[in-house]
Amino acid sequence: MAQNRETDNFDLTIDGSLAGTPSAPKQTKAVNSRLNVVTTERTHAPKPSGKPDPAAHLTPEDIEALGNELDALRQEILDSRGTRDAAYIRKVLKWQRGLEMSSRAVLLFSIFPPAWFVGTAGLSVAKILENMELGHNIMHGQWDWMRDPRIHSQEWEWDNASPSEFWKHSHNQLHHTFTNVIGRDNDLGYGIMRVDEDQKWVPAYLGQPIYNFTNMLFFEYGIAAYDLEVGAYVKGRGKSKEDFRNDGAKVLKKIGRQARRDYLIHPLLSGPSFFHTIGANFVANTVRNVWTHSVIMCGHFPEGVETFAKSSIEGETRGEWYLRQMLGSANISGSKAMHLMTGNLSHQIEHHLFPDLPSNRYIEIAPRIQEICERYGLTYTTGPLPKQVASAWKQVVVLSLPNKQEGRTRVGIAAEAVGKRLRRKLRHAPPRRTA
Repeated sequence: MAQNRETDNFDLTIDGSLAGTPSAPKQTKAVNSRLNVVTTERTHAPKPSGKPDPAAHLTPEDIEALGNELDALRQEILDSRGTRDAAYIRKVLKWQRGLEMSSRAVLLFSIFPPAWFVGTAGLSVAKILENMELGHNIMHGQWDWMRDPRIHSQEWEWDNASPSEFWKHSHNQLHHTFTNVIGRDNDLGYGIMRVDEDQKWVPAYLGQPIYNFTNMLFFEYGIAAYDLEVGAYVKGRGKSKEDFRNDGAKVLKKIGRQARRDYLIHPLLSGPSFFHTIGANFVANTVRNVWTHSVIMCGHFPEGVETFAKSSIEGETRGEWYLRQMLGSANISGSKAMHLMTGNLSHQIEHHLFPDLPSNRYIEIAPRIQEICERYGLTYTTGPLPKQVASAWKQVVVLSLPNKQEGRTRVGIAAEAVGKRLRRKLRHAPPRRTA
């Protein structure tokens, strides 16, 4: 006997053949069993630094009520997805594709300065849109409910050095599960920076402003290395040699495909504008790297964002998971155009609470999330882009130095530690040979 599979045709296209299903299908994916926990005690673990718990005033009953309220809000949005959401994402896709193609066409004449500036600016914006509002959100599965292969998480391959399959594992499965948990969330400093006072300081962290600046300029390649788990492999952990080699070949293949398009095929089509087009593509990729890095820094590292000990998530309830997302994220205030260019990650708090909701809905629910935070006595960290960028960079610089000690400065403690290390190396250095 045939079953009714009406929702299998859910598409809501504006110009497609599967349009017309009146309402979105219900979310049927089971909740992560790790969060199906009922407890009568808080699992917060005090930090060695003695930093107070910003949610200490909440009882287990309060947190359960918070979780239920957020679950209800999520389901409300899931149930209301429909034509306007489909129209939004298809409009963004259409305009992004058109902007990229027209910008590349203009750059065929990039030997002329006006064409170079117009084409480079347009290509930069197109690449940002492709990475942020399209790639990032599509690969979160935000649009899978439409059953459109053009914008489905299993089909999308983005314009980025890291293959989508690796990014989805490190970002969707690890980062969003263990948001801001020191030692579990590798997005906290990407394994190269100290991001909390409770992390042990070593002299190598003195260079983290330089590491971070370099990572910003070549961000997509840093993410590719991060998703490949190069650091863990070098330390003898993680993947086997064969798996690492196979995965590395996939990353190199992806980078080669990008390089051929941006630095060979497109420039060759430009004829006499060959070198100008190479420069334009390099600038556009760098602009995208700097912008993406800045947006992510603003969402995870400004002052006011909390980090958590590994022991604090043992037996974590769904309400506590929601609480961690709210306290471990920060927003960026600004215009609708700015929200679009950030892929709506300017609503990082809302995104971390509900990573699979359509991105165009974050601006809609943000006032309600802020009201919930105020009602439960929680900080809703937000601010304009310049303020958040400056705050994140301040954290990078301050935490590159050791913690303060009474009667001693950070710089003085660092200088003493470096001096001790140098003297230790000199003592153990082999004697110099004389002629």
